[in-house]
Amino acid sequence: MKILYIVNEPWFFLSHRLPIALAAQEQGYTVHVATRAGEAVSEILEKGFIHHEVSLSRNGSSVPSELNSLLEIWKLINNINPDILHLVTIKPVLYGGIASRFTSVNKVVAAVSGLGTLFLAEGVKADLKRKIGVGLYRLALGSKKTTVILQNPDDKQLLIDLKAVKAEQTMLIRGSGIDLSTFQSTPENLNDTPVVTFAARLLFDKGLAEYVDAIKLLNKKGIVANYQIVGDLDLGNNTSATEQDLEEWKALPNLVVLGYQKDMSAVFRKTNIVVLPSYREGLPKVLIEAAASGRAVITTDVPGCRDAIEENKTGLLVPVKNSNALADAIEKLIKDPKLRVGMGIAGRQLAEREFSIEKVVGQHLSIYQQTN
Repeated sequence: MKILYIVNEPWFFLSHRLPIALAAQEQGYTVHVATRAGEAVSEILEKGFIHHEVSLSRNGSSVPSELNSLLEIWKLINNINPDILHLVTIKPVLYGGIASRFTSVNKVVAAVSGLGTLFLAEGVKADLKRKIGVGLYRLALGSKKTTVILQNPDDKQLLIDLKAVKAEQTMLIRGSGIDLSTFQSTPENLNDTPVVTFAARLLFDKGLAEYVDAIKLLNKKGIVANYQIVGDLDLGNNTSATEQDLEEWKALPNLVVLGYQKDMSAVFRKTNIVVLPSYREGLPKVLIEAAASGRAVITTDVPGCRDAIEENKTGLLVPVKNSNALADAIEKLIKDPKLRVGMGIAGRQLAEREFSIEKVVGQHLSIYQQTN
């Protein structure tokens, strides 16, 4: 039995799908992984997987280039002839789903981890892109041999309403899972100045501007706290921050820009509050990691984000794009250590109950075994 994963970036495969692929390998599958080129490819090969390089532009709109990507994926699927095709991230889902209709592959698993900027952008051009995108989703996901994994009920219902999928094709799996032994709950240091951490790719769609504005408001009020921004620029994304933005933020009092950090469990051990004021998500891994680490979270009342917490029990929800409400929520948890410690304890319990990697791996393997 052969399984082919197609993912846009090699690092994303390692961070979000590696345990599932390893479990499939243990079950006897030969694992093929197709991604763009990148440093993380060497680690994929070290795991005993077979790697294939594919050309996938992050946000390219050149029709010839995109058609070439579609053709390349179709040829790859035909050459490997996998028993299971597992597609992850937007372009692999769309192009792999369309290409699979013209191959003999028996089972397609499409992981829609979030509907992204396609359903957030505004304006005439965005409306046109959305119409094209909806048509592509219908073509990519409409086959009876396709199982669509979604991370929150809002995305599931939206795709059903758009007639891109039928309810019986879908399966709800809450996130990518987490290794609870890596992210362990440790007591907060209540004697030092509270540390508030934003951790995500540095995209404005993640609520970066609102977070920075909230820091300015709290500094003006004289609230005593230290703030962190953890994450990398993603210049291939239209909503990425720039180096100039980082330099401006580094000049703000009480704010440290740490950049990419490989050991997020270490970051959370030195953190009191984790903040993600995103505009829309699938189900953010950082909120699951924060919960497993026993940290209270503040996030927005939007699809994906609200599904990662239990409101007023493991964290607080604030309106999207509202810096004042975000600042008020941060102030509340800074001033009430008893409340945030209790939320952290409840967050760990939520992670153990819902988000363990073992549970997520088991759900994926059950989908794979439906082909046998």
